[in-house]
Amino acid sequence: MTIQDIKDILQANVLWAGEGVLSQEVHTACGSDMMSDVLAFVKDQAVLLTGLVNPQVIRTAEMMDIICIVFVRGKKPDSAMIELAEERGIALLSCDQRMFTACGLLYENGLRGGREEK
Repeated sequence: MTIQDIKDILQANVLWAGEGVLSQEVHTACGSDMMSDVLAFVKDQAVLLTGLVNPQVIRTAEMMDIICIVFVRGKKPDSAMIELAEERGIALLSCDQRMFTACGLLYENGLRGGREEK
């Protein structure tokens, strides 16, 4: 699945995506509002779905090699966060769905949670 596919499935708005980023393939995702859980438990996920809108989300994504953040519930980061994501090359999307629904839609379309999942 590509980031463009995620955008289409979630009917999301692109807040920032560098050239060619939307065509990048992703195979796993996670959903969390607790960045400590992302740091402790997330392995090999390329997409983070969250309702948390602060710079720590971008920094956590960078440390975990996450290439796309989807803000759920219509949340939108401020310009400083968008600039930070741009500097780090992390795509930002925003969708209106709640996290449970957004994760379910992506799962239904083939995106999984990690290598332990079958």
